[in-house]
Amino acid sequence: MPVNFWFDRNPSKPWEPLTTILADRPLDTATSPSSTPTLGASYRGYAGRRGKAAVMLLLIWGGVMALHFLSWGMWVIWGLTGLVGVHGLRTILSSPPRRQLTPMSTETSLPYVSFLIPAKNEEAAITPLIEMLNQLDYPGDRYDIWAIDDNSSDGTPELLDALSQDYERLQVLHRDHTARGGKSGALNQAVQLARGEIIAIFDADAQVSSDFLWRVLPLFQRDRVGAVQVRKAISNAGENFWTQGQRVEMILDAYLQEQRVALGGIGELRGNGQVIRRSALERCGYFNEETITDDLDLTLRLHLDRWDIDCVTLPAVREEGVTEALPLWHQRSRWAEGGYQRYLDYWRLLCGPRLSLSKRLDLLVFLWMQYLLPTAAVPDLLLSLIRTRVPLLSPMTTLTVSLSLVWIGLGLRRVNRQEGKPQPLPLLLRDTLQGTLYMLHWLVVMAATTARLAVRPKRLKWVKTVHRGVQESH
Repeated sequence: MPVNFWFDRNPSKPWEPLTTILADRPLDTATSPSSTPTLGASYRGYAGRRGKAAVMLLLIWGGVMALHFLSWGMWVIWGLTGLVGVHGLRTILSSPPRRQLTPMSTETSLPYVSFLIPAKNEEAAITPLIEMLNQLDYPGDRYDIWAIDDNSSDGTPELLDALSQDYERLQVLHRDHTARGGKSGALNQAVQLARGEIIAIFDADAQVSSDFLWRVLPLFQRDRVGAVQVRKAISNAGENFWTQGQRVEMILDAYLQEQRVALGGIGELRGNGQVIRRSALERCGYFNEETITDDLDLTLRLHLDRWDIDCVTLPAVREEGVTEALPLWHQRSRWAEGGYQRYLDYWRLLCGPRLSLSKRLDLLVFLWMQYLLPTAAVPDLLLSLIRTRVPLLSPMTTLTVSLSLVWIGLGLRRVNRQEGKPQPLPLLLRDTLQGTLYMLHWLVVMAATTARLAVRPKRLKWVKTVHRGVQESH
């Protein structure tokens, strides 16, 4: 077995790199120092987002209205409900992914890892992360750390410069007000300077265990894995209802991700705690600077380039949960906008042959459940009130809420077992019901977002979540 066996093979090679398909012209890397060989704005799919969102909104509303007045409309809904139900049942019954991996050893050549930390006004939170990364259980000559100060207005630049004097492997990249591309631009600039064969990206408030790399890097032994996403855990989960809900939300997300991967479906990146193979990142054109959610955008591009994204419950990356309703709304709205926007951008490619049948089916089911169903529920509810009848989509919404309830319960049980912290059944049921109630806010967020995108010009501003640097609570 070759020493670097997890980097030598690339199943995407027979396929044309995605970056050449998305770019209208060959990429030019010999530009200004701050620029990188990204897709830029040349891809035609980035144009007309508002128009495409408006067309989708009209199609969804028009389709629901038509089904209300067609005699066989209810049969269509029952058919869709059955298809979604079968896929949902498969996610429940499927066994978790079984990974046969070879443990790494310091006696072999280990991959070089670069940690990238985009930091905008993170003075209160970033120091513990820098200290933690410098104490990882991994050979010090096989990784480096890049903190990217993105035109911060607080004491972040001075703090990072001071930390770089204390920690030799910490490199600091400063970006001023002329820098472009938001968070994606910051990452693109840093990745060109970093040495790593593997790129690990953390938010400034992240915390992981010292053996993080030993547990994650073996996953790249499989040649189709282009990236790995670890579960996000809320460090201040016990603070209030909102943080408790986010804890359950992240457990649900991790459970679903693992089950979808086990079915040959779509694994997704979540920004914090994502670890990416550099060669896969290069083939996809690096981070898209024409999106507000670089992780969700890169998710689709990796899959379109025939890579897989693996997702694991353990190890986890701990992060600070949002503690108030209004900031939580803004954060979730940004996630919803970026998540929906990527389908508008890449719909032509998603309909082509670059996705396997299992991935395409999984993508369609969760596109419907996450984005289209909440949008369709609005005209359905209005017409039901006018016509004084039960909402047409009630079987589908009932199924979706029921599946969410089951997924949350199974996810909580999985995390409790893997962490060796069994939870009494009454507490498990309490957390499941509370988490399901919390998750209902996504219905409003998605419906509002899909409508807003249809009437409002696009926004490419990096609106960051404020981190206070809280200590972990349980």
